[in-house]
Amino acid sequence: MAKPEVTAIIPVFNDRPALEHAIPESLKALAAITENFEIIIAEDGSTDGSAEFVQACELQSDRVKLLHCNTRQGRGKALNRAIRKAQGSIVCYYDVDLATDMQHLHHLIDAIRQGGDISTGSRLLPMSDIQRTESREIASRSYNFLVRFILRSRIFDHQCGFKAFNKEKILPVLPSIRSNHWFWDTELLVRAQRKGYRVTEFPVRWRAGKGTTVRVEDVFEMGSSILRLWWQIHVSKN
Repeated sequence: MAKPEVTAIIPVFNDRPALEHAIPESLKALAAITENFEIIIAEDGSTDGSAEFVQACELQSDRVKLLHCNTRQGRGKALNRAIRKAQGSIVCYYDVDLATDMQHLHHLIDAIRQGGDISTGSRLLPMSDIQRTESREIASRSYNFLVRFILRSRIFDHQCGFKAFNKEKILPVLPSIRSNHWFWDTELLVRAQRKGYRVTEFPVRWRAGKGTTVRVEDVFEMGSSILRLWWQIHVSKN
């Protein structure tokens, strides 16, 4: 197989049932975009047979690659590791539940092909088509408003798990990211914008995955993460 143009990363933690759908759908969607691609399953210490399932998929397709970790390190660390391992000049990632419609994958990758540094799907633009609970909608809009206000970001939706990068440009940003888990997406976008990177944001069709809820402690963690990053950037200067 020729060197991949595109590397798609799917972060996974105990997502065995979702993988059964995500891997074949990914193979089909990527094959329609480029002949040269790979799929890295960034499996983060799962105990439900996710790693074994991906190993079986590796035997069926040399485009599928397992990146396994024996203990859970956090989604952010798993993504950092996978991006560094990626062979493609364009690296994208998306959630294993395929909450963002895969019809947008071509747009995501083309934005980088056309010279962008980062592209990201958005659930909060006027043309976005989303379905989720009222509590999640309020939490998301409140969180993103605070990121824009406190951290001066120009992005409307920082946490949509549907992003692509020019690998060469994004590698220098990774060492500065402190978050190991969900805040990784926001921190990467904020730090990249401060470096002057070109970020393309576009509306997507998005459907909430099953079993996702917003907890009170999540709301407090959102606020503290935003303030922590502001302190790192403006006070500790790192």
